[in-house]
Amino acid sequence: MTATFDKLKALLANKKDLTNDDVAAAIAADGDMTADEKMWLESEKLKVQRGADAQITLEQYLEASKVLDTAPEGSDEFKKAEEIVNKYEQGM
Repeated sequence: MTATFDKLKALLANKKDLTNDDVAAAIAADGDMTADEKMWLESEKLKVQRGADAQITLEQYLEASKVLDTAPEGSDEFKKAEEIVNKYEQGM
């Protein structure tokens, strides 16, 4: 493993996200990574993002349900609440 990969892997674990600037800075400081390392980091980054998006609490669901009852259908507020309700009901 390269030093760049080790640094970015630790950063992803701590920060739960990697920006293109993070990657570019690490590559500039420690050199490029292998193709396998780049692929692994991108895969892990997507897993972390999906995990963060998927954790909808019961409280969030109930609040979103109230918004669906009161907000005008088609409004941005309605659409966001509908997305939360749908994800929760799908078990995400």
